[in-house]
Amino acid sequence: MKDNEKFNKQKEEYFKKLNNSKVTGMKFTSVSGEKVEPLYFPNEIENGDYLEKLGFPGEFPFTRGIHPTGYRGKVWTMRQFAGFGTPEDTNQRFKYLLANGQTGLSVAFDLPTLMGWDSDAEMSRGEVGICGVAISSLEDMEILFDGIPLDKVSTSMTINSPAAMIYAFYLAVAKKQGVSFEKLRGTLQNDILKEYIAQKEFIFPPNPSMRIITDMIEFSTKEVPQWNPVSVSGYHIREAGSTAAQELAYTLADGFAYIESCIERGMDVDEFAPRISFFFNSHLDFFEEIAKFRAARRIFAKRMRDVYKAKNPRSWWLRFHTQTAGCTLTAQQPENNIVRTALQALAGVLGGTQSLHTNSMDETLALPSEKAVKIALRTQQIIAYETGVINTVDPLGGSFYVESLTDKMEEMANKIFEEIDSLGGVIPAIEIGYFQKEIAEAAYRYQMELDKKEKIIVGVNDFVDKEEKIDIPILKISEDVEKTQIERLQSLKARRNNSEVERCLAKLGEAAKSNENLMPILIEAAENYVTLGEMVNELKTHFGIYEETVVV
Repeated sequence: MKDNEKFNKQKEEYFKKLNNSKVTGMKFTSVSGEKVEPLYFPNEIENGDYLEKLGFPGEFPFTRGIHPTGYRGKVWTMRQFAGFGTPEDTNQRFKYLLANGQTGLSVAFDLPTLMGWDSDAEMSRGEVGICGVAISSLEDMEILFDGIPLDKVSTSMTINSPAAMIYAFYLAVAKKQGVSFEKLRGTLQNDILKEYIAQKEFIFPPNPSMRIITDMIEFSTKEVPQWNPVSVSGYHIREAGSTAAQELAYTLADGFAYIESCIERGMDVDEFAPRISFFFNSHLDFFEEIAKFRAARRIFAKRMRDVYKAKNPRSWWLRFHTQTAGCTLTAQQPENNIVRTALQALAGVLGGTQSLHTNSMDETLALPSEKAVKIALRTQQIIAYETGVINTVDPLGGSFYVESLTDKMEEMANKIFEEIDSLGGVIPAIEIGYFQKEIAEAAYRYQMELDKKEKIIVGVNDFVDKEEKIDIPILKISEDVEKTQIERLQSLKARRNNSEVERCLAKLGEAAKSNENLMPILIEAAENYVTLGEMVNELKTHFGIYEETVVV
């Protein structure tokens, strides 16, 4: 009792001194606009509360990590995003990265591929191979992974609306290499809900899109057991301007929607849930991001155990990949991006990520050069092998500040879940523009803070170098890429068995009208060199095209 009285008296004296002290004119809020107190104190929680909120690493509710050994058992996967130009160009970059110590591949596709257009489509002009690798057919995918045994690497593919077709190409390549599906390891982003919310690369309406994703989860659970068929992605939600709490809540809400769709299909939650992974942004506010990752694990574990009644502890694990925030990179003083990326990567590591991509310093100017990619990869290696942060599990656990932020993140996320539920769930909320409006308002608030210099971006709204000359190598994509891809695709269409192509497309159309799982049919179509655009166009005939609701 006396100790408590002494503590409270000293606390009172401290705040008196604080209120009479000078402070800078800066705004002491997080990047998300949340008030930050000048000092944090212990909650004096009982031992039972400690176990309920934190527990031990590798034990429910996994706030402190899903593995008891943290990174002492296995360092996170270093997975640099790569893809540009022709499949040959990207194949060469993959081999370069693997030779320099990367431990997993991550494929970036060009805009036509992301939208389900072939390289020779009218809408693809000027964009082929520019922002990622161009993939229109199984032939392109064979070249992309030439000389790379698919049973020896894990592969992540950032693809959403046409993810089922790209997955079919990948599986067909594995069959050609003689690799059984059981040995394949990797992840498809395949998160269509966040496309409607933030990134806008959608094709079909939400309900048929959910049907396709549920087909893919069902197929993967049975046939490709080590594959993550969905990486529920908050990354693009944050890039669009959301707060940390919005990213956390919207991402988990999307994940829960996929889980509920599979349960409605009749699948056992413990059969598919362990292969659903997540993908978060690591933004500028160091401690807020760490708290976000810790809260995400706790929220997910509780929901999986208590709401969806999962019995397998693996189903309670929230496994996630992290990418440093592309939206924080600046064209001004681009070398500063190396420092930003290092701190964001460290936040991801201290938050317990399983996989990490570090952005390159030149990505606001062009696709990254080899030099920039190597620096980004070396950043991860320095964190892993030189800083000592892997020596202990959850090194910031117990920090008064971090634990308070973690609790606050959970509280804010739960309030957002209630809002979404009141609107009828994720898809109805998408259709009325709820997510889009909330993100736009958050982005506007942050921009106003920058305009007023309440928040500083070094080199942009303060510490500006007026005589700056950018002197870093920039990767340029040759105009010949588009010509090469179109010629290859037209040659393929002339060489293949086009009667088999027509048969496969007709079969796909019939399956779309039924409840048949689409994946085996898409694989058969891929093996007969039906193109991406042809498969997508066939499904458009049956599913339609989504048009977004305008929110004023």
